[in-house]
Order: sequence, then structure tokens, then C-alpha cells
Amino acid sequence: MALIQFTKNHTDHSTDKGYQFEFFCDRCGNSFMTEFKPSATGMAVSALRTAGSLLGGVFGSAASSSYEIERAVQGPGHDKAFRAAVEEAKPNFRQCPKCSRWVCQTACWNPKRGLCYECAPNVETELAAAQAQATVEQIQQKVREQDLTTDIDLTSEAAALCPSCGARTAGAKFCPECGKPLRPKGECPRCGTKVEAGAKFCPECGQKMV
Repeated sequence: MALIQFTKNHTDHSTDKGYQFEFFCDRCGNSFMTEFKPSATGMAVSALRTAGSLLGGVFGSAASSSYEIERAVQGPGHDKAFRAAVEEAKPNFRQCPKCSRWVCQTACWNPKRGLCYECAPNVETELAAAQAQATVEQIQQKVREQDLTTDIDLTSEAAALCPSCGARTAGAKFCPECGKPLRPKGECPRCGTKVEAGAKFCPECGQKMV
């Protein structure tokens, strides 16, 4: 028997009434559904089962027996239908001579190179993607080189929530809800030491805090 190709990636949708198969691209997953091929034996058995269910008795027994017989001989009919389905699906796919995968011609086959796009990527597509990626990288680099903190106080102690009422501060110096200062540490006018709010004298030089 000849080797049946293109069998790795498929789904069998066959029933006792006929045969149908769906073949998938090994690269992107796009699929091709073959035409449904009715089974003469299956249709006859289905009709016999219907008659058996209506009339009962001997017809019912005959239907059941015929169904079992049909199931027993389904193998050769199924194999023949599968081989025909492979031939029907093949024109929509190509087998890459490098990686041996079957890929769809519409999205994954490079006709200029005679290879799949995994083995021989499209040069124009790769160039466009590389240019876009390089542009993003250069934008990120140039943004990192910019000083975006000129309007932000980076030295004073910051608070995300107001210690008095718990409101969000949004970087303000005073709470937008209760109005209390959000950076309570003061500075000694004589020695420049940071002094906690409420202190009457500088802990370093003894200067009276105003």
C-alpha cells in the first residue's frame, strides 16, 4: 500500500452516515474541511434502524444487527474515504522540503523560496518588523535620556496619603481635603538641620524654631 501523506494534523468528523475530515496547517493552524461523503451502507443502515424503531420486533433486531455489521466493515470504507480526503486537501497545502511540515499556501508558504515561512521568512515582512522594533527601542532610549523630573520635588519627604485624614495627596504640599501640610519637616534657619513639625528648638544648635 502506498504511503499516505499529510496525516499528522487532522480531525476526523466522520459518522456512521458518511465521512468528512478537517486538515490543519502545521504552522498557523488554519484548516481546510473536506466535502462530506455519504456512506451508502451507513444511510441504508440508518433507514433500517428507523424502520425498526417504528415497527419493532424483527425489524428492530435486523436494524441492530445491520448496524453492528456496518460498524465491522467501516474500516476499509473509512480508509478509502480518508485517502480521498487527503487528495482533496493537498492542493491547499505544501510540504516544506526542509522541515517536512505541511503548511497552508495562503499564510505560511514562501513561493519565492519554495519553503515555509518558518524556514524562509518573508524578507519584506521581517524588515518592516525590525524597523518598527528599532523605532520603539530608540524612542525608549531617548525618553530615558530626558530629564522628566524638573517639576518634581525629589528631596523633600513625600507622602502618598495624608497622615491626618488619609486622603490621596497627588504630590501636593498641602492635603487637598483637610489642608494640613504633607511635608511636615521644617529646616533650622541657623544650621539647616531638618526638624520635625512641632519642635520648638533645633536639636542640633538650639535655635528657636519660628
